[in-house]
Amino acid sequence: MTYIVKPKLHHPKLPHNKLGFTHRDYEGKVSTLCAGCGHDSISAALIQACFELDLPPHRIAKLSGIGCSSKTPDYFLGQSHGFNSVHGRMPSVMTGANLANRDLIYLGVSGDGDSASIGLGQFAHCLRRGVNMVYIVENNGVYGLTKGQFSATADKGSKSKRGASNQDSPIDLVGMAFLMGASFVARSFSGDKKQLVELIKAAIAHRGAAFIDCISPCVAFNNHPGSTKSFDYVREHNEAVNSLEFMEAKQEIKADYAPGTSALVRQHDGTFLNLKKLAADYDPTDRNGALAFLQRHQAAGEIVTGLLFVEPEPEDMVARLNVTKTPLNRLGEAELCPGSAILEKINAELR
Repeated sequence: MTYIVKPKLHHPKLPHNKLGFTHRDYEGKVSTLCAGCGHDSISAALIQACFELDLPPHRIAKLSGIGCSSKTPDYFLGQSHGFNSVHGRMPSVMTGANLANRDLIYLGVSGDGDSASIGLGQFAHCLRRGVNMVYIVENNGVYGLTKGQFSATADKGSKSKRGASNQDSPIDLVGMAFLMGASFVARSFSGDKKQLVELIKAAIAHRGAAFIDCISPCVAFNNHPGSTKSFDYVREHNEAVNSLEFMEAKQEIKADYAPGTSALVRQHDGTFLNLKKLAADYDPTDRNGALAFLQRHQAAGEIVTGLLFVEPEPEDMVARLNVTKTPLNRLGEAELCPGSAILEKINAELR
């Protein structure tokens, strides 16, 4: 058996971020997925996003379940915390970890089999509780590890590599995320790295349940004519609702100019943006409007990508539960065991 190991040496002039890390410091092991797999593109986008955000790798926890998608955390952020759970149960582990240590940044990586089938209930409850996380589903519409059967997200009428047609209605994870109360909802495509990197950066900065459904073609079993999750199909039917560039919160920059006109606006780094005001009719803060927009374009056979919804003032689970600011895993016996008198008082209130 041959093992491919990345060399420890790298070019001395690689760019560094503000922490002094290079892009290589955010990488993981060499991928064992099929050459050209969309999942590897998502891993590359996660690496790029964390590098650009200047995130300390030790502050990130990556969690996954079972499937091709759930192997990918081994291929990025090799210096971060990681946990590979059982099939469909990653959301429960992430919820518990989030309560135990609210100081970490949580990345949940799953697949359409892991989240839309055996883990569907876990997926729904994790979002409705408002767990502060980035939940990414690498969605290819097939079970890759078991040789290409249709998954629960396969579109009705789409064809398998062998020519069989799917007769079941698909589960739309983006629609479910809306209904379950996720405060950040987006869809992207593994072949659009520019959009995906910006969405991941925005999702990490968002405090609350952030969900990204990423269409990620399976080059082995679902990248052929007749598939609605192939590279060619998504490129031909992609309807991007917005063009994104994530900027970290700093002192507000204001600009006042008339619709239809342009303006040069100086940014914090000294560069200028040439802005043109358009009459855009899409409002990503309107949950009902976004869901209706999504359904209209879905009926027309179009795949809507971009930032679909964001809650302007989100509230995450630990804030709603008023959990102590000290991570639970750092509390001592005195704080965790209040004594028999206080326990008796609590029990009396529940009688």
